[in-house]
Amino acid sequence: MKRDNLVLVLVIVVVIAMVFFAGRHRRAGATGPALQGDGIGAQAPDFTLPTLDGKQVKLSSYRGKAVLLNFWATWCGPCKIEIPWFMDYEKQYGSQGLVVVGVAMDDGGQKDVIQFAKDMKIDYTVLIGNDAVADQYGGVAGLPTTFYVDRDGKIVKKVQGLTGHSEIEEGIKAALANKGAVEQTEASPAPATSDSAKK
Repeated sequence: MKRDNLVLVLVIVVVIAMVFFAGRHRRAGATGPALQGDGIGAQAPDFTLPTLDGKQVKLSSYRGKAVLLNFWATWCGPCKIEIPWFMDYEKQYGSQGLVVVGVAMDDGGQKDVIQFAKDMKIDYTVLIGNDAVADQYGGVAGLPTTFYVDRDGKIVKKVQGLTGHSEIEEGIKAALANKGAVEQTEASPAPATSDSAKK
């Protein structure tokens, strides 16, 4: 009987430790509640992440602007196709209040992302992401994943995978217009792969 009680106490301690450490991991950079469902119409979870030069950027600091929030990685082929389009759209709609924010989900570290951004001549804000922030946005199962956030900080559109110019522009216009919820679109995301497959 004493042994059973000891095992029960040990199990309880382990469960408490797991909950504690999971909570600490989730909070690393993530400051808002996690999205429920597809997130359309919900407040975009707030976070603070570093830029390529080490400055800390808080998503909510863009309130009043429309944000194209793109989760991507240097090893993601479809991401490389979208990046020049995002640069063009920020130039086209920047004067109306559009901001493009890329969240790099690379395991290789900041050095790889910096070199990639330089090679691609990325001129919009690039942040170094982490699993905690990805979890806040539903886990970001495939890359690229893009959220269109309106001026009030609410998600109006979500796209998983590579999409076309017209769909990107539709999301941008909805975010700029504060139209409220639009839709979730699932394209063909690049599958999550292991570090060895990324190289």
